[in-house]
Amino acid sequence: MKNKVLVIVGPTASGKSDLAVRLAKKFNGEIISADSRQVYRGLDIGSGKITKKEMEGVPHYLLDVADPKKQFSVNDFVTKATKAVTMIYHSDRLPIVVGGTGFYIDALSGRSGFPDVSPNKPLRKKLETKTAKELFRTLKKKDPRRAKNIDANNKVRLIRALEIVAKIGRVPLLTPSVNRNFVYIGLKPDNLDQKIYKRLQKRKAGIIREAKKLHTEGLSYKRMFELGLEYRYASMYLKGKLTREEMIERLFVAIRQYAKRQMTWFKRNKKIKWFGPNDFKGIEKYARMALLGLPRVKSRGD
Repeated sequence: MKNKVLVIVGPTASGKSDLAVRLAKKFNGEIISADSRQVYRGLDIGSGKITKKEMEGVPHYLLDVADPKKQFSVNDFVTKATKAVTMIYHSDRLPIVVGGTGFYIDALSGRSGFPDVSPNKPLRKKLETKTAKELFRTLKKKDPRRAKNIDANNKVRLIRALEIVAKIGRVPLLTPSVNRNFVYIGLKPDNLDQKIYKRLQKRKAGIIREAKKLHTEGLSYKRMFELGLEYRYASMYLKGKLTREEMIERLFVAIRQYAKRQMTWFKRNKKIKWFGPNDFKGIEKYARMALLGLPRVKSRGD
């Protein structure tokens, strides 16, 4: 399996983390998280971060590596993830990249270029005065391709996209696929809306507690809003702009929309082999053949 990387993708709440652990134990692997919010310390319940118990002893990388008060870029991710892949290879194990942030995964695998554009402070200051709706409208006009796959409510990402557009014309998206020994498995549950709703109901109290704790520890409501989804709507609730019921209702809709954007991104990669989340035998068989071409692979427990 030298120089092979197994990648597990899919929308939020599809069961990627559980599958990654099962495959890591089966194929002697270690896991690299590719999630743009799970990199931050303290963003646990809202981001759906795997717990120590759920890891079942399998090493995980790129969790809790950044201060939530600061920005963590795709360049930061690629640098740290590449180092993790090398470390895992040196341990004679299989790197397994798992997550829902498609841009991170494509940048790591070489499917998507990311521009080396320095911050433009004067432009940022000017764009900060605009609403997310205004920024999205501008991006849609200047770079409609990027507008199709961006969170229209995330001012930080909108401003960064416009910053790149101002420098090089448009935000680079996918380049022609290059085979770098990445094997892709995708999870696509039929009842995703139900899974999202059930998970949200289970976590809603914890999300609010976590948001309160983060704010007490110095994370501003503004930054919480920028972090999106659970933290955005929890911050609005804590500020009294939404009732608890409104928070849950609007958050459910936002997560569903996010899941659709994730699938739109992943569908561009024709190398992803899609499975139902309960088809572990089919997934294992495909992974074994794609990684080794052998009928059996030594597992961690052998």
